[in-house]
Amino acid sequence: MSATALVLVLAAAVAHATWNLAAKRSGGGLPFVWLTGLLSFGFYLPAIGLYAVWRPLTLPDGALPVILGSGLIKTAYALLLQRGYRHGDFSLVYPLARGTGPLLSTCAAIALFGERPSALALAGGLLIVASVFHLTGGANLLRADRAHLRQGLLYGFTCGCCIAGYTVWDQRAVAHLGLAPPLYDFGTQAVMCLVLAPFAWRRRAGVVGAWRDHKGKALTVAFLGPAAYVLVLFAMQTTPVSYIAPAREISILLGAFFGARFLKEADSSRRLLAAVGMVAGVIALALG
Repeated sequence: MSATALVLVLAAAVAHATWNLAAKRSGGGLPFVWLTGLLSFGFYLPAIGLYAVWRPLTLPDGALPVILGSGLIKTAYALLLQRGYRHGDFSLVYPLARGTGPLLSTCAAIALFGERPSALALAGGLLIVASVFHLTGGANLLRADRAHLRQGLLYGFTCGCCIAGYTVWDQRAVAHLGLAPPLYDFGTQAVMCLVLAPFAWRRRAGVVGAWRDHKGKALTVAFLGPAAYVLVLFAMQTTPVSYIAPAREISILLGAFFGARFLKEADSSRRLLAAVGMVAGVIALALG
């Protein structure tokens, strides 16, 4: 990985953890997701204009179905993530979502494409599984008073599935089809807003309330969400996903730290230790 790609990915990791913290603090649902998507267009348009000055914008054959597919996956991800934050701790849901994505990508490669990972990669996968077990409290997760943690585990895992899906999908879009990252991400965001528009209209009072009560958080998500992912897409143009994914996972540590430092969530020491294990596991997957 080049120094430029590494800087882009690390900056994206910081931005990603920060906007997720803002989303958690909003306590919002579909109205907040739709509002942030709508607000993000105000940041996309100048970015696309600046990119067009640098390089010509083109829409290659086959781009629209790819944009549609990515937009649908990201719609599911955004709704599941917001719901997860409403029912689970940030320092639980966020590391689970970020850490299980690479593991699920590896499992899919084994099942669908017949890939045979090395012993190091398998060890990395086992380390992620062990870290998830430690993160959620191990066998104590089965206790009746841990139902909220089980909900957090479910949402974190399903978000990880979405992350695994759109990461592989989007790498093909920018690396093989040559789509401009700002234009591509703008398209996927437009798909999400269009899909959610009828539901947002029925809950328009909630949209107004989300703006009134959480405008600062909504603007943070609307700006940092696209900015973080566009940086990653730029890195994907020249660097394989297997190199980018481990560098991105520094956000796991940031998420665990933010939950302990800013939200005062319980079990912070254990969750930070589990986050370290998950990052190490992702790196082993990449190196393997």
